[in-house]
Amino acid sequence: MAVTEIKQGELVLARHIPASVAWSGGLQFFSPEGDYQQVGTWGYEQGKTLLAHSHNEVSREVLWTQEVLYIRAGRVRAEIYDTADQKVAELEAGAGDILVLLRGGHGYHILENGTQVLEIKNGPYVGADADRRRL
Repeated sequence: MAVTEIKQGELVLARHIPASVAWSGGLQFFSPEGDYQQVGTWGYEQGKTLLAHSHNEVSREVLWTQEVLYIRAGRVRAEIYDTADQKVAELEAGAGDILVLLRGGHGYHILENGTQVLEIKNGPYVGADADRRRL
């Protein structure tokens, strides 16, 4: 399986990174430098050393909330909407898969009991009313 991108023209709305690709080893990044969320995976053997570092203070302007979902267990179906609120795709993700939601809208259906998802999104959080609107 390969990484799947859902697009509206050239605008990437969502990216599905299957477990077989996400966890195939080494350092891999699945987002271009311009994405607000930089999504990558590591896969190293015992003894690998990653050099200690800190991050510099850098001013950034963030215009959109973007989400990254890691499916730890179970299955999820994500409905993907374009910037005009039209449903354009559905993605199914299972254990080990990663979903990156960049623009447009999205909704989720839990497909298995015991589904566990880690959600990461950029902040700061400004509250539900300011941050989103229901479709």
